[in-house]
Order: sequence, then structure tokens, then C-alpha cells
Amino acid sequence: MKIGRRSFLSFVIGGAAGSAFTPLPWKLIDDSSIWSQNWPWTPVPSDGEYSQKNTVCTLCPGGCGITVRKVDDRAVKIEGMKGHPVNAGGICLLGLSGLQLLYGPTRVKSPLKRVGERGEGKWEKISWDEAISEVAKNLAEIRSQGESHAVGAIVNSDKGTVSNLFKRFLTAYGSPNFMTTPSIQDSYRMTISLMQEVNAQAGFDVENADFILSFGSGIIDGWGSPVRMFKANSAWKAEGKKVVQIESRLSNTAAKSDKWIPINPGTEAALALGLANVIITNSLDSKKISQSTGFESFKKLVQNEYSTDKVSKITGINSTAIVSLAKNFAQASKPLAICGKGQGSAPGSLDEFMAVHALNALVGNINEEGGVWAVSEPDYIKWSDPELDSVASTGVQKERIDGAGSEYLHATSLLNRFPEVINSGEGYPFKALFVSDANPLYSMPDSKAIKAAFKSIPFVVSFSSYMDETASNADLILPNHVYLERYEDVPTLAGLSKPIVGLARPVVKPQFNTKHVGDVIMLMAKALGGKIADAFPWDNYEACLKETLGIKWDALVENGFEFNGDKCMLEGDFNFYPEAMKSLSDFSPVSIEGSALSYPLILMPYDSIRLANGYIGDPPFAIKAVEDTVLKGKDAYVEVNPKTGKELGLTQGRHAFLYTPRGKAKVKVNLYEGIMPGIVALPRGLGHTAYDKYLADKGCNFNELIGSVEDQVSGLDAAWGIRARLTKV
Repeated sequence: MKIGRRSFLSFVIGGAAGSAFTPLPWKLIDDSSIWSQNWPWTPVPSDGEYSQKNTVCTLCPGGCGITVRKVDDRAVKIEGMKGHPVNAGGICLLGLSGLQLLYGPTRVKSPLKRVGERGEGKWEKISWDEAISEVAKNLAEIRSQGESHAVGAIVNSDKGTVSNLFKRFLTAYGSPNFMTTPSIQDSYRMTISLMQEVNAQAGFDVENADFILSFGSGIIDGWGSPVRMFKANSAWKAEGKKVVQIESRLSNTAAKSDKWIPINPGTEAALALGLANVIITNSLDSKKISQSTGFESFKKLVQNEYSTDKVSKITGINSTAIVSLAKNFAQASKPLAICGKGQGSAPGSLDEFMAVHALNALVGNINEEGGVWAVSEPDYIKWSDPELDSVASTGVQKERIDGAGSEYLHATSLLNRFPEVINSGEGYPFKALFVSDANPLYSMPDSKAIKAAFKSIPFVVSFSSYMDETASNADLILPNHVYLERYEDVPTLAGLSKPIVGLARPVVKPQFNTKHVGDVIMLMAKALGGKIADAFPWDNYEACLKETLGIKWDALVENGFEFNGDKCMLEGDFNFYPEAMKSLSDFSPVSIEGSALSYPLILMPYDSIRLANGYIGDPPFAIKAVEDTVLKGKDAYVEVNPKTGKELGLTQGRHAFLYTPRGKAKVKVNLYEGIMPGIVALPRGLGHTAYDKYLADKGCNFNELIGSVEDQVSGLDAAWGIRARLTKV
């Protein structure tokens, strides 16, 4: 039997990836448990009464149901909740490590007020009354100067009661600047709005698809709802369904797929349209879409501009492979194409999302079993609009600081534009900023620019439960209960084909002097008084949540989840050629920063299920599970093709300096056949400067090396990499 180099690499890397879904990691966790018993903060409960309680994990957008085991009042283990529609009893490494986030030393234990310079780490404990008074004093002064619009909030999502309380507070106060951390959900929502004319999210019926074409999505690296995707991937293997991964790097997902097709980075949209050309030319498209809006224009586009030979030159994939892939995809009974690179934490190019969505429509799988569904968003929050006073009425009419809704009409939030607008002085001076369930100083591109923007804002309030990078640079920290200590509705839309609302419930009493962020919002409103206070008629957050959920409350308490909303059928025709798609008439990849002369390499990020890269950092159990070809000691490894390494005189394990137009980092070299020559790759999730000694100062933060590249159609961040160079130390 002959095994080619690519097949051999897939076998080796696939075996390593497969180990993540075998008993090996659980043995590792047992080892970690033994290793951690010497930590003074590790809970060691005495014998007592055993119980368990169901709740929802909120550490990522996945929305998995979890069951927490307790001995008396002490939580001792987290497991996947059996029968939950998202994860069906499964759990990921981060979810399994949640008790370390509950009991660990990185918790902020009471309200804190900065007394030194920002980032210096000097704080004084204050009471909650003092904290609320401090916030109210600053906000009242800003409002008295007619600058209510110069206050904003950054939150993790625009879904759920907590996010809507923040939005309501800003509206009643007089500001339009409600911002959310970006992700592929933004791009998919905009794509469906433009091409299907419905306000919906994309849902993927992965359980019933039989040919999965992934344009760089980290199916087993944390994309979508991670545990659901693990299970789907296992089922595809067991049932003989095909998975093809299009990606520049041999990721764990690529290694476990049936076929890995390397592609020139940034050219995925061209490939999708090239596949569409083959499908149309060979009459393999679904007959029911030929009369759809814009189909003839789309057909003309792909046949004139995306011939197989031209796409081959753009993507680096040979013509025969393109034709074969197109035919196999179109002839499958339930084909499904997905996109959004890695875990989907970066929005990406709208061109790519529109091209892939059109490819799905071409084979007739929109709102069909095994296909893509336009999923209606949960609609249970039916609060009346707040009554505004004259200051608020004027303030909410101001343009948003990020240009969403004005410069970019289809965007609802453009946090990637926030630091540049602030630092350049182009927008109005920003006076105050709230940050909740987000860590932008770590997770956003160009961390230095974000930090500079924060430095220019006179008053920053963090609601973080942990001393993360953003909290460390705030003026006040008003710590929220962690997810195991609080009630909260959890709408889950991370690629599910039917919307689900979960209920996070307190499984233990609050360990420290923390307060639910929903209650703090109401206290701030009441302290400001007037119409702002009137906008919050509830006594506390729990009363607000119960009233909002109404008749759903009892079912949520009993089951932990409820289906909310339906799969949303198309209203009218699918539009193959909206105005925004005209940008694809002359394809060129999104331009990345840097000149090829000064920076001859291309640096790209990659994601790992073992590394959290959002607002939560890796707990000790999770960081110990990271492979020593990713992190060893305090050194991160950069992946380099052996051919590139030889040209640069770099050998395995050698230290090197990695430079980009945005910064530099000291790294070690990992010679890796699974990455294309001329490209180098670093993991996301390392390089924290906050948290504890188990995570801080390990590796480098990829976001300090890359900037944002503004998509000319959506305004979202479309950067997929940056120019770089490597030199010997």
C-alpha cells in the first residue's frame, strides 16, 4: 500500500487529534488532579451529603448543559448534562475545568478602585454602595455636560436579558454606543439579511448532512458549539459521510477529515465561486433555483470571472481537483458548505460568506434537511421601550462611535473600528466605558492600539469576575458572580438549526463579595434617578428574569432548556446577486498588512480546542493539556515548513524573533510539514499578562502581532493574517 506525504501527515496528526476524544485526556485530567492537590486553593471537601444540579455553561458560545456534583455545599465535579439537545452529555476540556474558575485565585473578590496608574496593579477595596456612588457621580457629570452619547458598553453578545439590560441602560441614559465582541455570527447574520432578506442567524443541520465541505472551519477545534461538533464529526465517520477540509494548514480538523485540500490563504471565496461555475456549467445545480432573484447575474459572474483555470491559479489547487470536488459536492444527497476560520472568533471577509452561502443555495440545501437554515432569533424579551428624557432623546440620535448603521448600514456593531476612531481623534471624545463578559485588551487585534484607546477614556468600569487584562486596566472593577453562582438566560445560536434557550442557575452560593451584573445595572439606574430609574421597574435581576421568561420559567427550571422559535422559511426568493456581491466581479484576496520586501513570510493564527482565546483564559487543567509542540515552558512555538526553515537557517526547537508591522515576539521553531512553505502559524490563546502563574507570561499573544483589516463591504474585521519575518536569535 502506497501512502503519500499528505496522507501520512493526516494519519499522524489525525491520531494526535483523535486522542482528544479518547480516554487519554481524561487520564491526563486525573494526573492533573493529583498534581494540583498541593495548590492551597484547591477545594478538598470532607465527607458529606451528595447532590447534583443542572445548569448551563457560559464559558463559550456553545451553550452546553452541565451537571454539577456537590458534596454538601461544595461543587466537586462538572459533567455534561445527559439529554441536553446541544451536547447530549458531552463536555469539553474548558467546561470540565470550570471549578478552577469558581475556586481559583484569579477571582476578584470585592469591588475595587484603582489607586495607582492603570495596569500598575494597585487597588483599594470599596463597598458596593461606594462603587455605585462612584459610577453615578461620573455618569451624572458627563450627562450634565450634554455628552451622554460619549458613554458606551462592550459586552460579549447582544442576546439575552443581561445584554439587553445594558442596551436599555445606555438608551435611557442617552447613548447609542452598545458594542459587542465580533465573531462569525456577525458575518452570517449580515449574509442572510442580504441574500434572504430575513433577520436570522445561520443554523447548520450537521446531523443530517452527508457531504461536509469546510472552508477552514475548525470542526473539532472549537467551531460552533464544540461538543455538538465533536459528536457530529464522530457520527460522520461512523456513517461513512464525507468531510473535505479546505485550509492552508494541516489542522486537527484537516487531519481528521476524509480529504485535506491546501489552499492559498485568503482565496476561499474564489474557490467557492469556481465550484459554483463547475456546478452550473455541468447542469448540476438545483433546478428550483433557476428563477431566483439575481441568478442570471450570478451565473454570468462565475462563468466570466471564475473559470476553473483562473481559480486554479488564484487558489493553488489544480483544475482537476476543483472539478472533482464540485461534482462530488453537487451530487451528494445532502451537501453542506460551511465557513468561518478556526473557532470563528474573527468575522472574516463578507465576500467569502456570501460565496459559500450562494454555493449552498446552488445545490438546493437552504432550509432543507442536512442544509443551512435561516434560524429566527429568540423573541421572548418583550419589554416596552423606555421613556426618554430630553438628554437621552438627543444622545441616542448621535452617530455611533464605530460607524455601524451609518458608514456601514448593515452592521450593528463594529468593535474593530473603535480603537482607530478613538486614537485618531476622528470621532467625538469618549468619556466612559463599561466592559462585561469581554476582554478586548487581550482578544481584539492590535492589543497595543486597544490599550491606547482605553488609556484615553477617563472612566473605565469592568464587571469581570477575574483579574484579566481589561480589568487590570480599568478604574473600577465591579465583579460579577461567576456562571456557577448566578441565574441567567442563555440563548444558544452557535450554528444550531433550531434556537434553544438555556437557564444558568446558581449551583453554589457566591463565594465572595460579588454581585450579579444585572442587579448592578439596576442599582446604577436607580442612583441616577429620573427616567433612567423608571426604565427599570424590577426589584432585582431575578425578578426581571422571571417576568421576562413568563410561562417558560417553570419549564426552564425543570429541564434546564427550552426550544424557542422556529426554523425560519424563506420570505420570497433567494437573492444570488445582492449589491454587496458586485465586489466579487474582480477578485483579489483581502490585502493583509506589510510589504513582501520587508516581511517575506505570511503569519496566520490557528485555534486549538485546548486553548481558550475569548474572555476566559485557560484554567490550569486546560493549559497543562496543551501539546509541547505548541507551548513548552514559557515558549510558544511557531510552525514553519521545513523548506522555509532551511532557507532561513532555522532548526527544530531553536529560538527566533518573529516580526510583523505591529510587533515582535520571541518564539521557538517547530518544523512542520503540515504548513505551506512561506507561511508560518501561531496559536491563539497564549501570551496572557494577567491571571495566575499557570497562564500568565506563557507564549505570546497573537493579537499583539496583527492589526484589523476593514472589510470594504461590511466594515467587519476581515484580516486572515499579516506579513512577517523570522530571524535567528
